Amino acid sequence: MARNTERRAALVDAAVAVLAREGARGLTFRAVDAEAAVPVGTASNYFTDRDDLLNQVDSHLHRRLAPVPAVLARLLEAPRDRALVLEFMRDLVARAIRDRTGYLALFEMRLEATRRPALRASYTASVRGDLEQAMEFHRDAGLPGGDPTVAVLYLAVLGLLLEHLTLPGVLEGVLPGVAVPDALLERIVTTIVPEDRAGDGNSDRA
Repeated sequence: MARNTERRAALVDAAVAVLAREGARGLTFRAVDAEAAVPVGTASNYFTDRDDLLNQVDSHLHRRLAPVPAVLARLLEAPRDRALVLEFMRDLVARAIRDRTGYLALFEMRLEATRRPALRASYTASVRGDLEQAMEFHRDAGLPGGDPTVAVLYLAVLGLLLEHLTLPGVLEGVLPGVAVPDALLERIVTTIVPEDRAGDGNSDRA
């Protein structure tokens, strides 16, 4: 297989764009070549098959959508309370909005995983790994609440992103006076995350 890492990265980014715009059915090597503006047949030199391409997209998106280390370091200078959890969630939502294409591709990956057993197994492991990493980060940072808090927060914010990035009109105006996504995100965090600090004896980790 070809080993030009820059060309491979460009092809994977092109695959992300195609996946977000056309859905999984439109993700062909020819479509990736066209999106990347490279000669026909280039993608087939870098990926063994469609499953390989989808796995590469998964790995690439996890790096592309990851938080910026400097931003995490700055946020961690603040007190470890519910307000800090809200700031982390604001950063997550802001990254999703900035890279809407990347997040739409993630949603398409979920749908495609329901149809392809091999992808379902690998993508389940990938997403579960992210959730477990988030739980570990929450614990190590001493943030309020425990693993169940993180799990419920994950589900709530995932739902918010799904609506806001795909059908924003569903939530707009339904809750008068509640701005989407900012005020709604704050409501989610306030509802789910306890005020106490983790380790103060009121954690729901168990």
